[in-house]
Amino acid sequence: MYKPILAIPMGDAAGIGPEITVKALADNAVQEIARMVVVGDRMVLQKAMEFSNVDLSINCIDDPRDGNYTSGVVNLIDLDNIEMDKLKMGAVQAMTGKAAYEYIEVATRLCLDKKADVLTTTAINKESLKAAKVPFIGHTEIVGALTRTQNPLTMFQVHNLRVFFLSRHVSLRQACELVTKNNLLAFIDQSVSALKILGVKNPHIAVAGLNPHSGEHGLFGREEVDAVMPAVAAARQRGVNVDGPIGADSVFHFALKGKYDAVLSLYHDQGHIATKMVDFEKTISITIGMPILRTSVDHGTALDIAGKGIASPVSLIEAIRLGAEYAPFFNQDH
Repeated sequence: MYKPILAIPMGDAAGIGPEITVKALADNAVQEIARMVVVGDRMVLQKAMEFSNVDLSINCIDDPRDGNYTSGVVNLIDLDNIEMDKLKMGAVQAMTGKAAYEYIEVATRLCLDKKADVLTTTAINKESLKAAKVPFIGHTEIVGALTRTQNPLTMFQVHNLRVFFLSRHVSLRQACELVTKNNLLAFIDQSVSALKILGVKNPHIAVAGLNPHSGEHGLFGREEVDAVMPAVAAARQRGVNVDGPIGADSVFHFALKGKYDAVLSLYHDQGHIATKMVDFEKTISITIGMPILRTSVDHGTALDIAGKGIASPVSLIEAIRLGAEYAPFFNQDH
């Protein structure tokens, strides 16, 4: 059975990225489903292994196809861009922000050049990126620019629950203003296409209501009447298997139980809260709509515990698992 190659930029050197990377690669179950190539700094990873009590050997390579994919080995593309005497664990630093961007840049290029099948990202720090004058606020924006993708689509998955987001990092007021028939209809089409790329045939999706009880037919809020219902009706006329609006207090539960293949969340926190309450550590971010597939942990750099050897690798292990699971469908489609 073909095991996909996953390119893993190790994240911010001052955070928990290097630690969870070595811990995840030490997991034998992970080694059985995928071949991992880390893009990072050798000395940082060596230090992470020391304070995490992880015993792995580092194999420096230039091309993922030349890796040694046996248990106990970390295949590393070493950018050697961290000055260890200046590295301060748990601190915001321009040096680590710049280096983190460079790891993503190289790992993304590996995927674009078909030397790796999936980009699986760890955590980066927005403040460190800013200190380094990197003109992006996060992974999605960075990878979108590197792949020349205008509007990458974010999907969260936790267990059997998949969630798409109509809007992401905008104010709640702005998010409500973005709930229009045209925006939602385009979003429904985009989400259905993404599910098909991931191997879901004839996706059955649901649109969450924006207001409590989906506005009770306009009694408290007209977004459902004026935008959501018309968009759903138009999509159904096109043959899309979509229901909604369905109250946000129940629709995520129904999807988790298998009634829907995905839920369309109408603003950031609506879907984030739902997924993270199911299982915080196993909530994974998947970016679709680009020429490459990206899976990612959904947590930050955790600077407060960086360097202590206590960070959990569960989220990265799950991101690797989903990357390996979806890679055959994505690559077949592309």
